[in-house]
Amino acid sequence: MLTKTIEFKTKYGQKIKVHGIPVMKNDHPHWFTVNMRLRLYLGSLHKQGPGTYSFREYLKRTLKWSEFEKIYQSEELKNNA
Repeated sequence: MLTKTIEFKTKYGQKIKVHGIPVMKNDHPHWFTVNMRLRLYLGSLHKQGPGTYSFREYLKRTLKWSEFEKIYQSEELKNNA
């Protein structure tokens, strides 16, 4: 599973870094869920202040474990490629 990191500054100049965001195609069944949860999470971070936060840990706390596993499951590589 590929993940990305977002780093931005608030309007007050506070630096916020969010890591562990899964990279998905728009046709993935859980794309909408992840997209909406990311928007809610980023909105809540503006209130918390500067720092480094993990989106993966946030999803682990808010989603059912079966949904979390489906989002972060890694595909097995053939022949160790």
